[in-house]
Amino acid sequence: MTATANGQWTGRAMAGEELFESLAHFMVVHNGQSPERAEQIADQAVAFVVTAATATDPMVPSDDVDLGLHALILHTNQYAALCERYAGRFLHHNPMPGGGARDPEKVAASARATKAAGLMVFDGLWIVDGTNLAQCDSDCGRPYGQA
Repeated sequence: MTATANGQWTGRAMAGEELFESLAHFMVVHNGQSPERAEQIADQAVAFVVTAATATDPMVPSDDVDLGLHALILHTNQYAALCERYAGRFLHHNPMPGGGARDPEKVAASARATKAAGLMVFDGLWIVDGTNLAQCDSDCGRPYGQA
């Protein structure tokens, strides 16, 4: 998997070691990911939230990044603190079952926004395979990053 090291920031650094390790472990145990892939997904989920916190355009995660985002949200105290630290507010996650597949262009734009924000991006995790029918890209009914 290719990583674009465009900046000094990683999701791992933004999350802190304790939260990051817990996220990766969660995805190994509950989602059957390999330890290496679980770490990459955890990194990108945190990078997504940090980028979405100040994004001016809608942010849409890939299926892989959304898997990590769901694990992150289950760490409720740490997720709330991360949102407060980077967004100044809680970023709600309201999945829309049956809302249709993710828009590949919006996912690609989100990966570019993450890179532009100075965060490392694992390009291979930002691919949309079209099998996910639930679009999980809203913050209180708005796309992530919209105030």
